[in-house]
Amino acid sequence: MSLAIDLAKGLGKTSVVAKDVPGFIVNRILIPMINEAIFTLEEGVASAEDIDLAMTTGTNHPVGPLALADRIGLDTVLAICEVLYQDLGDSKFHPCPLLRRVCGSRMAGTKVRSWLLCV
Repeated sequence: MSLAIDLAKGLGKTSVVAKDVPGFIVNRILIPMINEAIFTLEEGVASAEDIDLAMTTGTNHPVGPLALADRIGLDTVLAICEVLYQDLGDSKFHPCPLLRRVCGSRMAGTKVRSWLLCV
């Protein structure tokens, strides 16, 4: 492991150590947040713009979770949710029905700002 960490440092990269588990670190934290943002939108708690604005201004995230989902790719977010839910069996990874509907529709390739406003 030391060799890999040294190689990463030599390339000017930052490395972290994690167990070999589904989702590692980032996806296990990020995907439930994005999924919950989609649930929040589906339930009419706030608009897509307000959800993203709340997260960028309230938590100092550089981009909101809905905009980030669009950058990652909605089909990719859905696939990660499904794999983590299957592998870990935790309901926090169960994909929001809205995400499934959008990925199954012709709107899946459009931007978050367009399709989420249709809710």
